Amino acid sequence: MKIFFSENRVDYSTYTFDYAIYCLKESQSELSEIYEKGFLPYTGNLSIEGDIFYLARSLRVELDRFEDTSENRRVNRLVEPLNIQLEVIKKEDFDLNSTEFVSLCQEYISQRIGDDNMSMERWQYILSRQTGTHLFRFSIEGKLVGFVFAVMENNMLHYWFAFFDTEYMRSHSLGKWIMWRVIRWAKENNLKYVYLGTAYKTSALYKIRDHKGLAYFDGFRWNRDIERLKLLCKADLEPKVADEFKTLSDQNEFLNQLNY
Repeated sequence: MKIFFSENRVDYSTYTFDYAIYCLKESQSELSEIYEKGFLPYTGNLSIEGDIFYLARSLRVELDRFEDTSENRRVNRLVEPLNIQLEVIKKEDFDLNSTEFVSLCQEYISQRIGDDNMSMERWQYILSRQTGTHLFRFSIEGKLVGFVFAVMENNMLHYWFAFFDTEYMRSHSLGKWIMWRVIRWAKENNLKYVYLGTAYKTSALYKIRDHKGLAYFDGFRWNRDIERLKLLCKADLEPKVADEFKTLSDQNEFLNQLNY
C-alpha cells in the first residue's frame, strides 16, 4: 500500500494545516491492514482506475465482544415470520446484470439515496472495484428482497452497501435486521471484525445505539469509548475553532497515551 497526504485548509491563526489522508491499495491481500489503519474505500471519482481509500472516523464491531441487544432481538422477532433466506455469494459468481438485481438497485437508489448521491453509473463503478468481494443475498421464497455488497479478506468484513425492498422498511425494520444478520453471520463464521463505514453526525447514531462490541478509529487507535463517540457525532456540524488536539484540556496526558 502507498499512503499519501493531500493539502486541505490552512489556518495560520491556530497553526492548523489540514491534510486529507489517502491510501492506494497495491494488492488485495492488504485489505485487512488497510481497514485496521482506519481507511475506507473512496469512490467519488469514477475516472480513478486504482482502489483508493480515505482515512476517517471508521466504525467497527469487535466480534469477540458482540452480543445481541434488546433492539436486535426485537427486530429479529418482527422479521422471523418472513422466513428470509440468506446466501453468501462471491461477486464473480453473482449475476450483477440480472433484471431482478438491477431493478432493486434502481428502486432503492431512487427512493432512499437519490440520484445526486448515487447515480447508476457510480453504482456500476463501485461494483467493478476489486475491493468488493461478496454479496449477501436475502430472499423470500426465491425472490430477492435485499442484499449487502461486502468486502471480505482474512478475518474481516466490510458492510459496504445495503439495498433492500423498502416495502418492508416500516413494518419490519428490514434495514436494521439486515445489518444485524450480517454481523451475526460474521460472528458465527469466526471473523474478527465487521466494519460499518463512517461514524459522523447524528445520522450515524442508529449504528452506534443498536450494536454492542463497537470501537471507532480516533486518529491513532481503535477507541471503545462509545459515549464520547456519541458526543462527537452530535457536535460534528458545530463550528470548530481548531483541531481536537489543540482543544484538549490536558495535551500532555494525550501525548503520554501514545506510548501504549
